[in-house]
Amino acid sequence: MLISNRSIRSARWLAGWFHYFQAPRRAALGFAAAAVVTVSGLTGCASVTPRQPSTSNATTSVTAQTSRAYHGRFAVQYVDQNGAQRNAYGNFDWQEAGDTVTLQLRNPLGQTLAIVTSSPASASLELPNRQPLTADNVSTLMQNALGFALPVEGLRYWLQPSAAPTSRARTEQDPQDPAHLKEIVQDGWTINYVAYADAPATGLKRVNLSRQEPPLEIKLVLDQ
Repeated sequence: MLISNRSIRSARWLAGWFHYFQAPRRAALGFAAAAVVTVSGLTGCASVTPRQPSTSNATTSVTAQTSRAYHGRFAVQYVDQNGAQRNAYGNFDWQEAGDTVTLQLRNPLGQTLAIVTSSPASASLELPNRQPLTADNVSTLMQNALGFALPVEGLRYWLQPSAAPTSRARTEQDPQDPAHLKEIVQDGWTINYVAYADAPATGLKRVNLSRQEPPLEIKLVLDQ
Protein backbone atom coordinates (compact mmCIF):
# COMPACT_ATOMS: atom_id res chain seq x y z
CA MET A 1 0.00 0.00 0.00
CA LEU A 2 1.35 3.43 -0.93
CA ILE A 3 1.36 6.08 1.78
CA SER A 4 1.08 9.70 0.65
CA ASN A 5 3.47 12.41 1.76
CA ARG A 6 0.49 14.25 3.27
CA SER A 7 -0.31 11.29 5.51
CA ILE A 8 3.32 11.08 6.59
CA ARG A 9 3.43 14.77 7.46
CA SER A 10 0.16 14.49 9.40
CA ALA A 11 1.53 11.54 11.34
CA ARG A 12 4.68 13.50 12.18
CA TRP A 13 2.63 16.43 13.48
CA LEU A 14 0.52 14.16 15.65
CA ALA A 15 3.66 12.43 16.92
CA GLY A 16 5.19 15.78 17.81
CA TRP A 17 2.05 16.88 19.62
CA PHE A 18 1.89 13.61 21.55
CA HIS A 19 5.53 13.96 22.58
CA TYR A 20 5.05 17.50 23.86
CA PHE A 21 1.97 16.66 25.89
CA GLN A 22 3.11 13.32 27.26
CA ALA A 23 6.86 13.75 27.86
CA PRO A 24 8.35 15.03 31.13
CA ARG A 25 8.99 18.76 31.42
CA ARG A 26 12.66 18.46 30.39
CA ALA A 27 11.74 16.64 27.21
CA ALA A 28 8.90 19.06 26.51
CA LEU A 29 11.22 22.04 26.76
CA GLY A 30 13.62 20.39 24.39
CA PHE A 31 10.90 19.65 21.88
CA ALA A 32 10.76 23.16 20.45
CA ALA A 33 12.95 26.23 20.61
CA ALA A 34 10.05 28.43 19.57
CA ALA A 35 6.29 28.40 20.06
CA VAL A 36 5.26 28.34 16.42
CA VAL A 37 6.49 25.88 13.79
CA THR A 38 5.50 26.11 10.13
CA VAL A 39 4.49 22.94 8.30
CA SER A 40 2.67 22.19 5.07
CA GLY A 41 0.12 19.73 3.79
CA LEU A 42 -1.45 18.76 7.10
CA THR A 43 -4.86 17.20 7.26
CA GLY A 44 -7.47 17.81 9.96
CA CYS A 45 -8.58 15.26 12.52
CA ALA A 46 -11.60 13.22 11.56
CA SER A 47 -14.87 14.25 13.14
CA VAL A 48 -16.47 11.88 15.62
CA THR A 49 -20.04 10.98 14.73
CA PRO A 50 -22.13 11.29 17.88
CA ARG A 51 -24.14 8.29 19.01
CA GLN A 52 -27.62 9.08 20.25
CA PRO A 53 -27.05 12.84 20.29
CA SER A 54 -29.47 15.25 21.87
CA THR A 55 -30.33 18.72 20.61
CA SER A 56 -31.31 21.50 22.96
CA ASN A 57 -31.20 25.22 23.54
CA ALA A 58 -28.34 24.53 25.96
CA THR A 59 -30.41 25.32 29.00
CA THR A 60 -27.97 24.65 31.80
CA SER A 61 -27.48 25.50 35.43
CA VAL A 62 -24.06 26.93 34.63
CA THR A 63 -23.20 30.11 36.45
CA ALA A 64 -20.68 32.34 34.71
CA GLN A 65 -20.33 34.74 37.62
CA THR A 66 -17.98 32.62 39.72
CA SER A 67 -14.17 32.71 39.72
CA ARG A 68 -12.30 29.94 37.91
CA ALA A 69 -8.69 29.25 37.04
CA TYR A 70 -7.11 26.71 34.69
CA HIS A 71 -3.50 25.94 33.92
CA GLY A 72 -2.32 23.61 31.18
CA ARG A 73 -0.85 23.09 27.75
CA PHE A 74 -2.17 23.78 24.29
CA ALA A 75 -1.49 22.78 20.70
CA VAL A 76 -3.07 24.66 17.82
CA GLN A 77 -3.09 23.74 14.13
CA TYR A 78 -4.25 26.55 11.84
CA VAL A 79 -3.93 28.09 8.37
CA ASP A 80 -2.24 31.50 8.19
CA GLN A 81 -3.23 34.42 5.95
CA ASN A 82 -1.00 33.05 3.17
CA GLY A 83 -2.69 29.66 3.21
CA ALA A 84 0.24 27.89 4.92
CA GLN A 85 -0.35 25.28 7.60
CA ARG A 86 1.10 26.24 10.98
CA ASN A 87 1.33 24.80 14.46
CA ALA A 88 1.61 26.55 17.82
CA TYR A 89 2.52 24.81 21.09
CA GLY A 90 2.81 26.13 24.60
CA ASN A 91 1.34 26.64 28.04
CA PHE A 92 -1.64 28.69 29.14
CA ASP A 93 -3.10 30.26 32.26
CA TRP A 94 -6.81 31.04 32.33
CA GLN A 95 -8.25 33.36 34.98
CA GLU A 96 -11.99 33.99 35.06
CA ALA A 97 -13.72 36.43 37.37
CA GLY A 98 -17.38 37.05 36.66
CA ASP A 99 -17.73 38.08 33.02
CA THR A 100 -14.02 38.85 32.55
CA VAL A 101 -11.50 36.31 31.24
CA THR A 102 -7.74 36.81 31.24
CA LEU A 103 -5.80 34.30 29.15
CA GLN A 104 -2.01 34.18 29.10
CA LEU A 105 -0.27 32.15 26.38
CA ARG A 106 3.39 31.15 26.74
CA ASN A 107 5.76 29.21 24.51
CA PRO A 108 7.29 25.90 25.69
CA LEU A 109 10.22 27.81 27.21
CA GLY A 110 7.89 29.86 29.39
CA GLN A 111 8.15 33.14 27.48
CA THR A 112 4.90 35.13 27.18
CA LEU A 113 3.38 35.11 23.71
CA ALA A 114 0.26 37.14 24.48
CA ILE A 115 -2.09 38.19 27.27
CA VAL A 116 -5.73 38.38 26.24
CA THR A 117 -8.46 40.01 28.32
CA SER A 118 -12.10 39.66 27.33
CA SER A 119 -15.21 41.20 28.89
CA PRO A 120 -18.68 42.06 27.58
CA ALA A 121 -17.64 45.70 27.15
CA SER A 122 -14.27 45.30 25.40
CA ALA A 123 -11.29 43.11 24.65
CA SER A 124 -7.55 43.74 24.80
CA LEU A 125 -4.43 41.88 23.71
CA GLU A 126 -0.89 42.51 24.94
CA LEU A 127 2.19 41.37 23.02
CA PRO A 128 5.74 41.55 24.43
CA ASN A 129 7.30 45.01 24.08
CA ARG A 130 4.27 46.44 22.27
CA GLN A 131 1.38 48.69 23.18
CA PRO A 132 -1.85 46.85 24.08
CA LEU A 133 -4.38 46.39 21.29
CA THR A 134 -8.09 46.91 21.95
CA ALA A 135 -11.27 46.00 20.09
CA ASP A 136 -14.87 45.03 20.69
CA ASN A 137 -14.21 41.44 19.65
CA VAL A 138 -11.54 39.22 21.19
CA SER A 139 -11.59 36.85 18.21
CA THR A 140 -10.66 39.65 15.82
CA LEU A 141 -7.79 40.73 18.08
CA MET A 142 -6.32 37.24 18.31
CA GLN A 143 -6.76 36.50 14.62
CA ASN A 144 -4.98 39.68 13.56
CA ALA A 145 -2.17 39.45 16.11
CA LEU A 146 -1.53 35.70 16.38
CA GLY A 147 -2.97 34.23 13.20
CA PHE A 148 -5.55 32.17 15.09
CA ALA A 149 -8.34 32.88 17.57
CA LEU A 150 -9.37 30.73 20.51
CA PRO A 151 -13.15 30.62 21.16
CA VAL A 152 -12.85 32.38 24.51
CA GLU A 153 -16.57 32.96 25.05
CA GLY A 154 -17.46 29.35 24.29
CA LEU A 155 -14.60 27.99 26.38
CA ARG A 156 -16.01 29.68 29.46
CA TYR A 157 -18.72 27.01 29.37
CA TRP A 158 -17.09 24.16 27.45
CA LEU A 159 -14.32 23.83 30.05
CA GLN A 160 -16.84 23.31 32.87
CA PRO A 161 -17.96 21.20 30.87
CA SER A 162 -21.31 22.39 29.52
CA ALA A 163 -22.84 23.82 26.39
CA ALA A 164 -23.05 27.60 26.28
CA PRO A 165 -26.57 28.88 27.02
CA THR A 166 -26.44 31.42 24.17
CA SER A 167 -27.21 29.11 21.23
CA ARG A 168 -28.51 25.68 20.32
CA ALA A 169 -26.16 22.76 20.90
CA ARG A 170 -26.04 19.03 20.24
CA THR A 171 -24.61 17.05 23.12
CA GLU A 172 -23.69 13.41 23.67
CA GLN A 173 -23.08 11.72 27.00
CA ASP A 174 -20.23 9.27 27.47
CA PRO A 175 -21.71 5.76 27.12
CA GLN A 176 -19.02 4.46 29.50
CA ASP A 177 -19.92 7.08 32.11
CA PRO A 178 -23.29 8.83 31.55
CA ALA A 179 -22.38 11.43 34.17
CA HIS A 180 -19.77 12.85 31.79
CA LEU A 181 -20.16 14.61 28.47
CA LYS A 182 -18.45 13.03 25.49
CA GLU A 183 -19.12 15.65 22.81
CA ILE A 184 -20.71 19.04 22.17
CA VAL A 185 -21.43 20.49 18.72
CA GLN A 186 -22.14 24.21 18.94
CA ASP A 187 -21.52 27.41 16.96
CA GLY A 188 -19.56 25.59 14.27
CA TRP A 189 -17.29 23.86 16.81
CA THR A 190 -17.01 20.19 17.73
CA ILE A 191 -15.79 19.75 21.29
CA ASN A 192 -14.56 16.25 22.15
CA TYR A 193 -13.95 15.44 25.80
CA VAL A 194 -11.04 13.02 25.68
CA ALA A 195 -10.31 12.47 29.37
CA TYR A 196 -11.47 13.49 32.82
CA ALA A 197 -9.34 13.74 35.95
CA ASP A 198 -9.06 10.63 38.09
CA ALA A 199 -10.60 10.64 41.56
CA PRO A 200 -10.30 12.30 43.98
CA ALA A 201 -9.67 15.16 41.49
CA THR A 202 -12.58 16.42 39.42
CA GLY A 203 -13.04 18.19 36.12
CA LEU A 204 -11.53 17.87 32.68
CA LYS A 205 -8.10 16.54 31.82
CA ARG A 206 -8.04 16.66 28.02
CA VAL A 207 -10.35 18.27 25.46
CA ASN A 208 -10.07 18.68 21.67
CA LEU A 209 -11.84 21.39 19.68
CA SER A 210 -12.15 21.55 15.91
CA ARG A 211 -13.75 23.83 13.35
CA GLN A 212 -13.93 23.37 9.59
CA GLU A 213 -14.20 26.99 8.36
CA PRO A 214 -11.74 28.51 8.71
CA PRO A 215 -9.83 25.32 9.62
CA LEU A 216 -8.68 25.28 13.23
CA GLU A 217 -7.83 22.48 15.64
CA ILE A 218 -7.10 23.02 19.33
CA LYS A 219 -5.91 20.42 21.83
CA LEU A 220 -5.90 21.29 25.53
CA VAL A 221 -4.46 19.44 28.51
CA LEU A 222 -5.52 20.82 31.88
CA ASP A 223 -3.02 20.34 34.69
CA GLN A 224 -5.26 21.89 37.33
